Amino acid sequence: MMPSRLFSAGWWAVLEGGGRWTLPTWTVLAPRLLSVGCADSAEHQERPRKKLLSEKKLKRHFVDRRRLLVRGGHGGDGVSCFHSEPRKEFGGPDGGDGGSGGHVILRVDRQVKSLSLVHSQYHGFDGADGGRKNCCGRNGAVLYIRVPVGTLVKEGNRVLADLSRPGDEYIAALGGAGGKGNRFFLANDNRAPVTCTPGQPGQERVLFLELKTMAHAGLVGLPNAGKSSLLRAISNAKPAVAAYPFTTLKPHIGIVHYEGHQQIAVADVPGLAQGAHRGRGLGLAFLRHIERCSCLLFVLDLSVPQPWTQLDDLKCELDRYEEGLSGRPHAVIANKIDLPQARANLPELRARLGTEAIALSAATGENLEELLLRLKDLHDSHVASELQQGHQPLRW
Repeated sequence: MMPSRLFSAGWWAVLEGGGRWTLPTWTVLAPRLLSVGCADSAEHQERPRKKLLSEKKLKRHFVDRRRLLVRGGHGGDGVSCFHSEPRKEFGGPDGGDGGSGGHVILRVDRQVKSLSLVHSQYHGFDGADGGRKNCCGRNGAVLYIRVPVGTLVKEGNRVLADLSRPGDEYIAALGGAGGKGNRFFLANDNRAPVTCTPGQPGQERVLFLELKTMAHAGLVGLPNAGKSSLLRAISNAKPAVAAYPFTTLKPHIGIVHYEGHQQIAVADVPGLAQGAHRGRGLGLAFLRHIERCSCLLFVLDLSVPQPWTQLDDLKCELDRYEEGLSGRPHAVIANKIDLPQARANLPELRARLGTEAIALSAATGENLEELLLRLKDLHDSHVASELQQGHQPLRW
């Protein structure tokens, strides 16, 4: 309905015109009022949400260690009350129990590749308080924390769980028990109890999560040996490579596809420097990712003087970090065969190491077929050994 003030102003404009038609004032103000309404509705529109990070950006922030503070949900309180009903003087106690607090559980998810999505603190869902008419409170829901395959759970220096299979779970913190209502304390010698108990707090723990990359084979070599280039050549992984010397700062995993839908995961472990077992550089952080690999691929830079000494240095670092680590099934790869100096060093390398060294070039793709066949033989031998022992081999 049009306001009277605006309507009267329009009629005065018509009378003053002496028969000449003039637009009423409310027709001019109508668009102005309409624009104000549009502005008000725009303010109530939902604000655009923050865009989620893409998988490419998430991979840039690779985290393999995390300190975690977890608290279980608090239990709900019990209630003290009595039944009230007409013509029933002594209804008796009817206070319900409180609900139990929710647990906090670590669950392995194959889609998670890093601990970057794990927050530093988690608190379980609290249980609801009890109610009248013997109504118990709702239990707190279970809070699941998604972690990648190969996560090690520690408390101090003690290992609590090794989550190495998809679907593995570990209860990080237990929820508190719910309190009891006065109905629980009803007895023959106490027909009208007024006692009720509060809910218990949930368990609180400080845990340390440590990720050890799960892969079938690991590329082990000194910095700038060409491991990242080799991984790009045999898989669809895209680790950073360049024409100048630098080292990779985080592990990368590439999947090598074979016939019959067989897949082999190969991990590009950052380069190891001499003294890595003593923590030099990031040695301990790098060596941790080699422990899970069933077979090793030693990558040697054939273009440097005396390349055969690299193999001894690598095996020495592995054995000093963990006894017998270098004795796992392995293959020796002589990379950069496309360079003239590398071809000159190849005969002496094979004279010292035997014919087991696979000479190839990750840059040009020369002789990659021999490496792929050797990798498949190592993986098939490991699968047969696991099945013979009654274990289920890792599948990607």
